[in-house]
Parts: sequence; C-alpha cells; structure tokens
Amino acid sequence: QVQLVESGGGLVQAGGSLRLSCAASGSIFSINAMGWYRQAPGKQRELVAGITSSGSTNYVDSVKGRFTISRDNAKNTVYLQMNSLKPEDTAVYYCNAHVVTTRTRIEYVYWGQGTQVTVSS
Repeated sequence: QVQLVESGGGLVQAGGSLRLSCAASGSIFSINAMGWYRQAPGKQRELVAGITSSGSTNYVDSVKGRFTISRDNAKNTVYLQMNSLKPEDTAVYYCNAHVVTTRTRIEYVYWGQGTQVTVSS
C-alpha cells in the first residue's frame, strides 16, 4: 500500500503565494515521475507541473514563470511553490506519483486526496 498525503492549500489573495507539499509513504521501492494536477469546478483535471526522478520539469503554459515544482527524493516528497497567484488558479490540486512498489517491483500510479486552493480577487 502507498499513500500520498497533501498539505498547504488554503485561501490567498491575488498576487499571493502558497506552497503545496505531497509526501508518499508505504511500500515504496522507488518513485519515477511525480506531478501536480488541478481541477476547477466544471472543468477537466489538467496537469499543472511534472518532475522526473532526475529532476527534469515541465509546466502548463498558464503557470510558467509563476509556479515551481521540486522534489526531495530522500523524503519521497514533491512540492509546488505557487507565486503571483491569480483567481483562475482556484481549483482542487492533486498530487500524483508513479511508484514502483517493494513487493511487485511494478509501477503503479497513485493520487493524493486533493487540497483546495482558492485565490480571491
């Protein structure tokens, strides 16, 4: 079993910052890609940022220059630093991890429970 626990969401004014964290725990042999997705009301879930095990990153165009994804492999944790937040960033943010489990040595995709980010204008 693998669990992803997110923290750091909340309410912030436009122009403010938040930092999301997502810690993975359980029967983890290794973690490959990790990422953050978001889903706003009435919209499909979209990839916000991703990071490989070696640290390569990618971002959706709307957050480039404002958001930074990083990871601490020793802690099995991925972060999303969000600066210059806009009302359109309001959504539930989910973390995602491609985990190779100890028992099977097969990669599975796991999701966090989601954390609400609300940006007021």
